[in-house]
Parts: sequence; C-alpha cells; structure tokens
Amino acid sequence: MRYGERTAVDGLSFEVESHTITAVLGPNGAGKTTTLETCEGYRRAQAGTVRVLGLDPVRQRHELIPRIGVMLQSGGGWSGARADEMLRHFAKLHANPLPTDLLMERLALHECGRTPYRRLSGGQQQRLGLALALVGRPELVFVDEPTAGLDPQIRRGVWELLEELRADGVTVVLTTHYLEEAERLADKVHILDQGRLVASGSPLELTRGGTVATIRLVVTQPFPEGAPQALARALGDSTELTVLDALSLQVSGPADGTTLATVAAWCADHDVLPESLSLGQRNLEDVFLELTGREDFA
Repeated sequence: MRYGERTAVDGLSFEVESHTITAVLGPNGAGKTTTLETCEGYRRAQAGTVRVLGLDPVRQRHELIPRIGVMLQSGGGWSGARADEMLRHFAKLHANPLPTDLLMERLALHECGRTPYRRLSGGQQQRLGLALALVGRPELVFVDEPTAGLDPQIRRGVWELLEELRADGVTVVLTTHYLEEAERLADKVHILDQGRLVASGSPLELTRGGTVATIRLVVTQPFPEGAPQALARALGDSTELTVLDALSLQVSGPADGTTLATVAAWCADHDVLPESLSLGQRNLEDVFLELTGREDFA
C-alpha cells in the first residue's frame, strides 16, 4: 500500500491462527492501521492477496461483515444517541446478538447507559466501542487500543473478557500501545516497522535469550569499601555496574554464564553474603526497542 511516494505497507505477510489472541505492534507509521483497515475491508490492497475467514474483505464484504466485529480506536458513535440506545440498535442488526444487559454489566456501562455519546468520557467510549464490536457474536474481532484511558480495575476486566472470548473460540486481533497488555494476552505477536514484518512469535519466544542479561544482587550487610569497584574491574568494560544503594547493585552484561560466575566469585572473595541474586529477563518492550529503535509505539 502506497500513499503518493510513501510506502505504508511493504510486502507484509503474516497469518492469524483461529481461536487465538494475536497482537499487531509497531511504532507510529509502521503500517498497522493500513494493514488492519485492509483486513477489515475499509481499504483495497494495491498489490498482494488478503483473505479473512477465507473471504476477500472487499469483493465478499457482505458475506464477511456478519462474521466479524471491529472496534475502532476512536469515533464511530452517534453524537446524540445514548449508550444503551446505540448498543440495542446494533444488537437488532444481528441475527443472534449477545444480551445487551450482559455486555453493559461486564463493561461497566450501566452507570452511563442514559448518557449521550458526546458526553461519555474517553474510557466510556472505549468500553462502548468494544461492546458494539462484540454484540453480534463475531467469529473474529479486531480491537484497536481496547483499554486506552481505562483505570486498572476496568482494564483487568477487559483482559478477562478477551481471554473468555478466546476460550469460547473467538479469534481476536489486538493492537495496543500497552506492551505489558500484549505480553499478557497474546498467543502470538507480530511486530511491524516501516511497513514490514520484523519479528513474529509468542511473547516467550520473542523475549527468550538476547545478548544482554541483568543481574540484581541484594546483600545482608553493606558492601565493603572498594568492593563494588573491584567487581566492576573483574567484569570488564563490556559490563555496566550500578550501585543502587548500600545493600544492592545491578549488573548488565553479556547473557552468558561468565558474568554470573564472576559475580559469585566476587562474593566469595570479599565475604559478601547474598540475600538474593536474580537474573532479569527481557520483556516485550525491550524486544520492541531493540527491533525498532523507537519508543513511539502508540
């Protein structure tokens, strides 16, 4: 997909497995929105092939629409319509809708059911958007930033609902700028950058390994004078040592057994008794930054 001279999606190819939650991540301008809008049938691919539930989302749109749900990041609501009116109206458009009262309860919408859409808070609009996407019992649902603007308690409720959908056989395609959300929910993650796919895998597969390990050491007594400096010399220039306080320090260095062995030997040589010694694991945000070099992943 190109816009003028700019290539927004460049030979991108991936699959979403049925009955899973798949997260599509990427920095601003990576091509996420264009890709998903193409899958949803709002845009026609300029080259290549797109199939959603085995259907062409443009040519076979009328067959596809009853089987999918789409939650937009913003907009899509009628300014003067009340929240409960909108949800009931959308339910009547489907042959076998979910009970609207159930969705209102699960997404904490009862408190604002009689409120016009334009007066809903951003978080309430997000929850209503998710309810509208789910009310038709879709086989596949696209959710764009489902928990943006939500407080932690309601966010966890949305997570539980998405996990229940997966357990019931619904396929979920998720975009989010909360990488911890993707790490918790997703069975598979696709990371995009500059219109291309740069990594795919489960959160565990993507975060396993790496070139840098982080070791945090907490001791029972304050470090002997000069001991941290001695450890830094023993570790060498390829390792960074930070004294956090009188009883703890952090080491970042090559992800191999040598770094850990050097720390253990230093403890023995300086009569340092560890209270805890933990080896840190990369998270999805670390992987994202390594691959894209950017933090603007909204």
